[in-house]
Amino acid sequence: MHRAVQELVADEANDSLTIPIVAARAGVHATTVYRRWGTVADLLADVTSSRFSGDIVVPDTGSLRGDLERYAYDLAKDLCDPDTLALVRATIGTGGEQGAAACRGERQRQLEAILERDRARGENPPTLERTTDALLAPLYYRAVFTDDPLTPDWTRALVSHLLPD
Repeated sequence: MHRAVQELVADEANDSLTIPIVAARAGVHATTVYRRWGTVADLLADVTSSRFSGDIVVPDTGSLRGDLERYAYDLAKDLCDPDTLALVRATIGTGGEQGAAACRGERQRQLEAILERDRARGENPPTLERTTDALLAPLYYRAVFTDDPLTPDWTRALVSHLLPD
């Protein structure tokens, strides 16, 4: 099912994703999909959550700045992948808050791990909310809603705004 959704979402000619279309692509009956997921939004949220679990390794450079710079770079690179971007756009567009939660959940857990490691080193990192607002929000906004590039210099600037010298 997940592969069928990813293939359909990546197919730019596909205007609408429906349970019957996904079921046909996966070679199963639509009632099987309805029984397991219920809605396209539920299915997309599941695919997105699964896709984002563990795809970006939480960096450990020895410093919060280094970890966040590497993390932002890796996330930008992932969001620049056309298949990933298509999945994110479909999930947010179809799933509303549930879709947004699927897109940010694993990312926030990864950021929390970075911040917790910094706290364990005896430092006082910014809150998860502030870090999310400074890094995740602009990365996702730029990737999903604009054609502006997510360059390494731009991602480093995000971290510099969060952690001024």
